[in-house]
Amino acid sequence: MNVIYTIVKVLLSSVVLVAVSEISKRSTFVGSLLASIPLVSLLAIVWLYIDTKDTAQIASLSTGIFWLVIPSLVFFIVLPILLKRSFNFWLSLAISSALTIIAYFIMLYILKKSGIQL
Repeated sequence: MNVIYTIVKVLLSSVVLVAVSEISKRSTFVGSLLASIPLVSLLAIVWLYIDTKDTAQIASLSTGIFWLVIPSLVFFIVLPILLKRSFNFWLSLAISSALTIIAYFIMLYILKKSGIQL
């Protein structure tokens, strides 16, 4: 039964990602709206609750997600700037990803210095 449950989780999660991608081809606004909803976080929280029923763990996950969403915004700021300046897509993606990783390390450092533990 555990294997079937895992397959269902993978399939349902995959369907959500593919749906956002396909919808984005038709309407970037609707695709953006759907992608901005924390679908991955929502799915992770639901799967974690079903698997553990541990609300303290879910609260901890939610708190971690909150703090780590902030540095992830770097990606969505830098990528369109680079693309609008005619940078190559793959180079823009790499630079945006690298700067986002740096932003994550900076946020983790700030959180540690502030006494916030994830």
